[in-house]
Amino acid sequence: MIGAQAFPALQAFQDAHPQTEVALAEPGTLPAHLAAQRFDLALVVDCLEHIPKRTGLELLGGIRNLNASRIAVLADLQACGWQETDFFSLALQSSERFARDDQVLNLFTYDLREYKQVPDWLNAKYWANPENFGKYWW
Repeated sequence: MIGAQAFPALQAFQDAHPQTEVALAEPGTLPAHLAAQRFDLALVVDCLEHIPKRTGLELLGGIRNLNASRIAVLADLQACGWQETDFFSLALQSSERFARDDQVLNLFTYDLREYKQVPDWLNAKYWANPENFGKYWW
């Protein structure tokens, strides 16, 4: 998890699932020991509000490309100065919106397995030589 402060829901999850390993990082560039690892899920909470937008874009893009196949970002768009389109440009989807008093938090998610559906034409039926489908890569 990347964030400026503790996230109570994460602590509750850890208590319920003690076998889960959690790595924590402060907002900003990932430390080298974390940047070299691969994770099942990256949580970015209370982070983008504390770093420049360019650093945030690089952080999310790097995590998406190198560190995790699933990402969940919880951000206050007014506080961080981002727009929904900034997240869309990183292939994240708007999943949920939470309101509390005057604050609105937006949840954006990315899952590599759901990023792009396999086209219906990508099969042996439409292949020039169906007997060679899936055998040769060039």
